[in-house]
Amino acid sequence: MEVFKHAGSLAAFAPAKLQKVNLFDSERMFCDVYGLEPGQEQKAHSHAGSDKVYYVIAGSGRLQIGAESREVGAGHAVFAPAGSSHAVHNPGPERLTLLVFMAPKPS
Repeated sequence: MEVFKHAGSLAAFAPAKLQKVNLFDSERMFCDVYGLEPGQEQKAHSHAGSDKVYYVIAGSGRLQIGAESREVGAGHAVFAPAGSSHAVHNPGPERLTLLVFMAPKPS
């Protein structure tokens, strides 16, 4: 497994829906790069046994964790504890690139 990667340069985008590119994957966790075009979203969902961390690489968007929703931009980190509802929306006008970690890895 390659252990050094440049996350921002691996982001992918498509007009139909957000794109996920796997960066790292192990038995215990994974790390993906999400690419969202303006107007795209990841609908609210939860993971019963896994924590999730979002880190904004580029652009800005709105993240919702539970009942709380905030605008975030490059450099922001957001924690979604296991079992909490979470969602991502890119209202535009720029692309949104996120680094996403989840552990333990869902089965």
